[in-house]
Amino acid sequence: MKKWKKVIIGAGLVIGVLGLVMLFFVTRGLDEGKALVINEVDLQSLEDGMYPGEYEGGRWTNTVEVEVQDGKIQNIRLTGGFEMKKVKEEIYEKVMENQGVEVEVVSGATVSSKAYLKAIENALIGE
Repeated sequence: MKKWKKVIIGAGLVIGVLGLVMLFFVTRGLDEGKALVINEVDLQSLEDGMYPGEYEGGRWTNTVEVEVQDGKIQNIRLTGGFEMKKVKEEIYEKVMENQGVEVEVVSGATVSSKAYLKAIENALIGE
């Protein structure tokens, strides 16, 4: 076999392996994220203050701070992890309007939406 054919076959194998690794990375945690259950939190039972929270779910890991005052969510701030700006802003807006985490996810961004919501929930329940 000619040398250039071996090089092409070798390069193809390397590209194939890299593709499989990337596919694994992109889909890691996807099923768990889709199945993630978001539970409502009783805001009236919380004292005023800043509540840190985190959600770890593969590439959807993030941390937040939620400010509660007079039994209401006043502010939500992403402090670490991934950021999908439009999804984050829409979810935070819905949570602030609804004053709770039981809101509709952003279409086409179910796992990202649930990751943001779970971090907020975890902040408010102290996890």
